[in-house]
Amino acid sequence: MISIQQYRERCIGCHACAEIAPDYWRLSRQDGKAVLVGGKEKRGIWNLSLPDSEWEINEQARKACPVNIIQVRRT
Repeated sequence: MISIQQYRERCIGCHACAEIAPDYWRLSRQDGKAVLVGGKEKRGIWNLSLPDSEWEINEQARKACPVNIIQVRRT
C-alpha cells in the first residue's frame, strides 16, 4: 500500500498533479486548488491509501508539484 498526503492549504493551483494523474487529482472550481480525489481531510491534511500499483503515477505528480505539498510513501 501507499499513502498520499496533501497539504492543500498551501496549493497554488498550478494543475501539474491533475495533468499527470487525473484519476487522483483535479482542480476545485471553488478555489482553484488541487483536490485529492477520494481523500479524507484530517486537521488540514488530506490523506488517501492506494495499492502499490499506483505509486509511480502519484510519485510523478509529487515531483511535479512546485510547492512540494504532496507526499507519497509506501506503508
